[in-house]
Amino acid sequence: METTNKLTPGSVVTLKAVRSSEFGIFLDAGTGNTNDDILLHKQQQTTDTIAIGDEIPVYLYQDPKGRLTASMRLPKMQVGQVARVTVINTTRDGAFVDIGAERGVFMPFAGMRGNLKRGDKVWVKLYIDKSGRPAVSMEVEDELRRASVPATDAKIGDMITGSLYNYNEEGAFIFTKERYIAFMHTSEITARPNVGDEITARITHIREDGRINVSMRPLKQEAIDADGDAILSLLHSRNGKMPYSDDTSPEIIKEKFHISKSAFKRALGRLIKTGYVEQRDGWTYLLEKEKI
Repeated sequence: METTNKLTPGSVVTLKAVRSSEFGIFLDAGTGNTNDDILLHKQQQTTDTIAIGDEIPVYLYQDPKGRLTASMRLPKMQVGQVARVTVINTTRDGAFVDIGAERGVFMPFAGMRGNLKRGDKVWVKLYIDKSGRPAVSMEVEDELRRASVPATDAKIGDMITGSLYNYNEEGAFIFTKERYIAFMHTSEITARPNVGDEITARITHIREDGRINVSMRPLKQEAIDADGDAILSLLHSRNGKMPYSDDTSPEIIKEKFHISKSAFKRALGRLIKTGYVEQRDGWTYLLEKEKI
């Protein structure tokens, strides 16, 4: 049987059934005092065949009165581990997630990233908070880095699928199904996903340390077509003219079209070459054949 110093909320331990009552089975806490025995309530049992003397793996948690209680419904993760789990509820103070245990585990607002909603799937790590209760946090960078593997079997152009676990000012970080760490620069994000979203992207670079850079943008030729369509769409919505051209600042281009200045110039140049648009005095105009 586990030693008593491990009998804390959030622990998975194996305890001996020592006596029964109308409520369930009491498990030996190992203190020598029957008042410390831990109740495994009938509602928290997953079998009807528990006998006195049986060694039972259980998950320990605190009931509403703060008493240590046992459940045979074991969690998907233990303290210090990370897992991708489902958000089951949100409050003003945080959220609750399903780790497969008897009840949801609290995620304080300080440990959240992004605006979570019920049903979201997010990477979290399990820890014990200052009150001795299990809690989770979305700050999982170190843990995922240790769990990752280098992308030695990948090649540029491959498509990968993974879940986004963090943003910073430069871009997004993704943990893939192959356990690769992928980075996607903001210029390669076509529609900003939420933390926890599963996305598919193309490998654009494989670093020496085995990490990869990825992009949601299509290949250059496909991108020119898509960017050109976006330019034409805006021109149609503005009666055939817009105050954006080769002279427009990169910041405005990024804000209006969600692409880089170089991508904008490539797409605009192709539209000019094929006779769809022209530029005059810092404006871009649809030509007559495109207006028809």
